[in-house]
Amino acid sequence: MTNAPIFERMALIGIGLIGSSLAQAARQRGLVKEISISTRSEATLQRAEELGLGDSYSVDAAVAVEGADLVILCVPVGANEAIAKWIAPALKKGAILTDAGSTKGSVVEQVAPHVPEGVHFIPGHPIAGTEQSGPDAGFPTLFDQRWCILTPPENTDPDALEKLKAFWQGCGSDVDLMDPKHHDLVLAIVSHLPHVIAYNIVGTADDLEAVTKSEVIKYSASGFRDFTRLAASDPTMWRDVCLNNKDAILEMLARFSEDLSALQRAIRWGDGDKLFDMFERTRSIRRSIIEAGQETDAPDFGRHSGD
Repeated sequence: MTNAPIFERMALIGIGLIGSSLAQAARQRGLVKEISISTRSEATLQRAEELGLGDSYSVDAAVAVEGADLVILCVPVGANEAIAKWIAPALKKGAILTDAGSTKGSVVEQVAPHVPEGVHFIPGHPIAGTEQSGPDAGFPTLFDQRWCILTPPENTDPDALEKLKAFWQGCGSDVDLMDPKHHDLVLAIVSHLPHVIAYNIVGTADDLEAVTKSEVIKYSASGFRDFTRLAASDPTMWRDVCLNNKDAILEMLARFSEDLSALQRAIRWGDGDKLFDMFERTRSIRRSIIEAGQETDAPDFGRHSGD
């Protein structure tokens, strides 16, 4: 719990997993005094109110941001430009406008031109999530010991940046700063490519005629189960990620295809030494992730059936 709130009024535009988790973390840890919530779905907004996630609720995003000194866009990245245009006239001078999307170059291009003078625009990306979505999916510890990357533009007000860093640290995150283009390249390999591959592998399994869907489900080993966990992520969000970070994703897919061809040749020609060297090298990455505290070495990768 902080000694005093960092922000008086926080507006969350979008109340899915990230928005719901932010509302709960900010409330429990005393980071804000008041929470305003907006989403375009009346049913989702009503559910957020039933869960007690905010203090005020509106389907009009411009109404929700009035008087807010922190505004966080928690929507699929493809919706950011339309929302930025919508809320721009209502943003309070001195407010911080940020987001939680997993692409940053597109956010800068789509949102920055609409930010009024005197509003501090600092894009952000909490690297945390699950395959669940909606306001019921949120929980206050989602960001604990997870990274949040901020991509502040040049000449960003240092006090505004420090306040936003303090907010994310209050939510439990470690904060790092990064150039938007570099962020998109890094996330293309560590997040976007794995999800694209997972969607493709699960889709391939679903398309197989020689293997029934019931057999795929019945005999799934942990590897395939982990792919299905990724492939269960929100379709709208990942469609928008692919469309808004396409250059970096296509670059990573091309590199992946080249490496896959090399692996295919090693299997075809029975090159056991090459296969062993590759598997040994990649195994060390897993150990490094565990040592960095980003995963656990418990059985089933620490994921239990109830997760």
